[in-house]
Amino acid sequence: MEIIMAFVCGFLFMAAIYLILSRSLLRIIIGTGLLSHGAHLLFLTMGGLGGSAPPVLAEGVTDFADPIPQALVLTAIVIAFGVTAFILVLAYRAYQELQTDDTTAMKGSATDD
Repeated sequence: MEIIMAFVCGFLFMAAIYLILSRSLLRIIIGTGLLSHGAHLLFLTMGGLGGSAPPVLAEGVTDFADPIPQALVLTAIVIAFGVTAFILVLAYRAYQELQTDDTTAMKGSATDD
């Protein structure tokens, strides 16, 4: 199962880098979202997919899930949601001001004042 998750993480990273390198601001935002999803999946996979029992230790329990990767990913999801919301508001304001979402057109030229 870890091999499949590694390929899925690689595909998410590949798609994210492709979208981040584009000119459209909306595609860049979608790419950063995909990048964060790939990182979350990578953290969960690195934490181990084994452990069928809940993370409660009792007498004689030898197989249990590790709660640390799950807690870290949950925190990272909340942070990624906040950053994505901020970037969306920033992109909307830039579109209102400049009437374009093309990053090369946003740079302007040396003659613009």
